[in-house]
Amino acid sequence: MSTAFTFQLVLILATLLCSLVAGFLFAFATVVMPGIKTLGDREFIRAFQVIDGVIQNNQPIMVAVWMGSIVAAVTAAGLGFGQLAGMQRLLLIAAPLIYILGVQLSTFTINVPLNNRLQALNVDAMDAPALKAARRNFEPGWNRWNLVRTPFASLASVLFMILLFSL
Repeated sequence: MSTAFTFQLVLILATLLCSLVAGFLFAFATVVMPGIKTLGDREFIRAFQVIDGVIQNNQPIMVAVWMGSIVAAVTAAGLGFGQLAGMQRLLLIAAPLIYILGVQLSTFTINVPLNNRLQALNVDAMDAPALKAARRNFEPGWNRWNLVRTPFASLASVLFMILLFSL
């Protein structure tokens, strides 16, 4: 298998996986969080704990998509760097950088720590003011950063698509 063919396959994989992550973040921004926002504090926290628990329990497909998107994006950049020039090389560098800095960095430094703090709560042992405070310390910041991650993931996917169509 030639290096050019391998690069194209990895680029297709990176595009697909980053697009799946973008769709996942978009679904949270437009459906999941607005849907559970209508719940009371205890129910909201518990619902998020359950949803996040599926993800954090290393759901194999989710792990493969999420971690695979990082590996594929970086691998595509490494494989294609010497093969491309000009605008194509710029797209090849920009897409993974935007994806890693705009999506993955905030995910692992902001959203996941917020998830972990919420995961650690025992909602059955909390009174109403504690539940309200926990939600207030979670929901606005989590949503804000998800609204940052979503367009960056979408932009990276679009840049990968533009690159694919230019080959």
